[in-house]
Amino acid sequence: MGEMTLVWRHLPRPLCLVTSTLRILEMRPFLSLGASWTSVTKLGLHTRPRMPPCDFTPEKYQSLGYNRVLEIHKEHLSPVATAFFQKPLLLHQGHMEWLFDAEGNRYLDFFSGIVTVSVGHCHPKVNAVAQKQLGRLWHTSAIFFHAPIHEYAEKLAALLPEPLKVIFLVNSGSEANDLAMLMARAHSNNIDIISFRGAFHGCSPYTLDLTNVGTYKMELPGGIGCQSTMCPDVFRGPWGGSHCRDSPVQTIRKCSCAPDCCQAKDQYIEQFKDTLTTSVTKSIAGFFAEPIQGVNGVVQYPKGFLKEAFELVRARGGVCVADEVQTGFGRLGSHFWGFQTHDVLPDIVTMAKGIGNGFPMAAVVTTPEIAKSLEKRLQHFSTFGGSPLACAVGSAVLEVIKEENLQENSQEVGTYMLLKFAKLQDEFEIVGDVRGKGLMIGIEMVQDKTSRQPLPREEVNQIHEDCKNMGLLVGKGGIFAQTFRIAPPMCITKLEADFAVEVFRSALTQHMERRAK
Repeated sequence: MGEMTLVWRHLPRPLCLVTSTLRILEMRPFLSLGASWTSVTKLGLHTRPRMPPCDFTPEKYQSLGYNRVLEIHKEHLSPVATAFFQKPLLLHQGHMEWLFDAEGNRYLDFFSGIVTVSVGHCHPKVNAVAQKQLGRLWHTSAIFFHAPIHEYAEKLAALLPEPLKVIFLVNSGSEANDLAMLMARAHSNNIDIISFRGAFHGCSPYTLDLTNVGTYKMELPGGIGCQSTMCPDVFRGPWGGSHCRDSPVQTIRKCSCAPDCCQAKDQYIEQFKDTLTTSVTKSIAGFFAEPIQGVNGVVQYPKGFLKEAFELVRARGGVCVADEVQTGFGRLGSHFWGFQTHDVLPDIVTMAKGIGNGFPMAAVVTTPEIAKSLEKRLQHFSTFGGSPLACAVGSAVLEVIKEENLQENSQEVGTYMLLKFAKLQDEFEIVGDVRGKGLMIGIEMVQDKTSRQPLPREEVNQIHEDCKNMGLLVGKGGIFAQTFRIAPPMCITKLEADFAVEVFRSALTQHMERRAK
């Protein structure tokens, strides 16, 4: 952070271009910006790509010093190492797709607080609605009615197909999936639930048994009745080809399949059947699936897989749960919900993260029949779920997505950026796979394309640091932390996408030069 000098901070304020002008320029690239912001950083012979303009000036940071923050963190906060970077960023303020640290440095946020900021940091409309509700009524609990929860329920239900019309509001994705597990077991009168290897469905004691990522597994005994099955990963798994994914970009693996046929899908279905035959009882409670795996590095399944898997689960008496915590609310572009991209209708849908643009909020949506099954077994209650404040924020988020055409923007800008990132596969041997839909993109790093062995963690971390030093924040994922996760707020422009691609290209170039030395 200290080595970065941001020229834009020293430009006269009248030269700042408003966001709407930027979006016009995005559609009409022949126009000149007149004034531009650049950042200069010590990158040897490399000059960092030019950072796009921003019309926002952050407040001056006047809180705790960085060293004091480190002391307090070490003494009073969780010792689990979760922060990115050798020197973790001390963030101070956010505006739409931008973040500012305590030193005033500006960053383009392409991870959205782990795929959570959907419409933009501190979006003006969402802020205004939240402030108005703060002055009116914060909290009641479910023992009283209030208008915001009923207004929100009507808006959310209108976005889901029949019969998914009964909504339970909670506070986090883990809590939502906890509740969905209870629903599945209460409705089916069975215990066993299946989830994919590589799946992340939460970090609560209950959902940890559904989560199948090694770093989230404990050596102590957990719950019962959760079984993992092979993830149908067409890049890293045993089968995959050149037509498998619902994406503009396919794997580098070749196959002889016709476009409307997928042998890899058939092989993975056989593995799923084997799990049903050998690892669970004859009747099961359900099956949980993310439409695209998030924590595992934006892993996509073969087209048609979930449809067949849902049929197999229902034949065993189980219910099908779509975990839309990361994929929902238009992020995938072509559809509002990830399950729609697979042409399936779940029995239960869980959602969080983007639902509140960073406000702690989540929901479980199910059918009247399953809701009644839960009611017979449990008087479910959440003190904070569906608070007036949360529901006001949730309604504002839905309105912004519609008014600003953010689902359409995810489709247009996401596809544009995905195709640009895909070109890096031809340029760099260590870029093994580029995949995704809309504004949910994964870039998997390998030692070489032939072996597909993951790039060592220390090398991935260095590329990650280099991106940060050039003003771009991206995420990481995958079983071996080998995949970069790209999931910006849905308000980004093509100009910012171009910047992100150029930063990533520059970081890869530097890395290859380091390797050569």
